[in-house]
Amino acid sequence: MFGYGKFISLDHHKPCCARMLRDGEFFREVESNCWDAETRMKECHQHGVDVQVLSTVPVMFSYWAKPQDGLTIAQFLNNHIAEIVALYPKRFVGLGTVPMQSVPMAIKELERCVKELGLTGVQIGTNINQKNLGDPEFFDFFAAASELGAAIFVHPWEMMGEADMKKYWLPWLVGMPAESARAISSLIFSGTLAKLPNLRVAFAHGGGSFPYTIGRIKHGFDCRPDLVALDNPISPETYLNKIYYDALVHDLPTLEYLVSQVGINQIALGSDYPFPLGENVPGTLIKNSNFTELQKAQLLNKTALNWLNLAEHHFGF
Repeated sequence: MFGYGKFISLDHHKPCCARMLRDGEFFREVESNCWDAETRMKECHQHGVDVQVLSTVPVMFSYWAKPQDGLTIAQFLNNHIAEIVALYPKRFVGLGTVPMQSVPMAIKELERCVKELGLTGVQIGTNINQKNLGDPEFFDFFAAASELGAAIFVHPWEMMGEADMKKYWLPWLVGMPAESARAISSLIFSGTLAKLPNLRVAFAHGGGSFPYTIGRIKHGFDCRPDLVALDNPISPETYLNKIYYDALVHDLPTLEYLVSQVGINQIALGSDYPFPLGENVPGTLIKNSNFTELQKAQLLNKTALNWLNLAEHHFGF
């Protein structure tokens, strides 16, 4: 379409299945639950999921593209998500995507997502062409999201060190958690979260490794403020319960630790549906836990509604 680069295309080589190609090379195999709302609703019904939040596959962010081309892709994806939400407003909530390689364009598309398309916010990556989210270049975007009341979902992508650890799927197993810790720490130490206390930002996969290395991060802040506390004098653990996390951590002791660190009101069900690192049946870990029924309800839907700034009656709960 654009005549260059690593854009994604689909090769529908057999019914209900397609190969994702990046610049003509195989990236991954996907099934119709990636693009077909009817298939999604059928599987959600089988899994006991009443409402699903839609967001694009991170490889589609296309931050490396020319800004105008990135905007064109974002608009195409956002229009489609908005159409599905409009068709099935009781079943889906939508998050858009924006061309973060151009902050002015990203802000304009964010405004369109919220004001015109009726989306509740956007999903972004943990870095923008390896620039940290706390870079001053991106502050105006987060300020605009705060002012609009838009939810921000941060998902790891373009993992640091990926080229050095391709074997054993390590970028997905090790790199993704580190990416989220990088993004959270950057937003804290840059002062972005301190300056925007009303920003509702959530991180995938339980916040990656951030909640589990907070002791080391805090110790670094305390022992080397000359290196760490350059732009924000507030200790990093202060922010643990000021951001949101999903509950996709894969084992109960880890989820219990996360709850103890950040509070149950900050954690929402995450599924990674329909990909293999997700939970086979979303919500199983929570439902099989020893949390009270009220706590389970908080994890399964109430926190997500708070983060998205949606009322329960919107869906008839």
